[in-house]
Amino acid sequence: MPQGIHEDALRAMLEGGAVRDVLVSRQDDKWTLAILLGGAGSHWLPVRSRLEALRTWASLTAVGRFADSAGIRSFQVET
Repeated sequence: MPQGIHEDALRAMLEGGAVRDVLVSRQDDKWTLAILLGGAGSHWLPVRSRLEALRTWASLTAVGRFADSAGIRSFQVET
């Protein structure tokens, strides 16, 4: 699994304008969120929490609430 970005670092990246794109994906029965940073050779970084290597949400609505609280204005959904 690729290295992820912690939730607090995500907020700092968003405030600094470093996030180019946000992708929400379904993985089994859960949802995940990943970001794409600007710059050449960038790759998707999944969001992780302090305790989990991959932060998951039970519903798309829950991801939307997290995104709103983090300052994410829009994201793509991949099912």
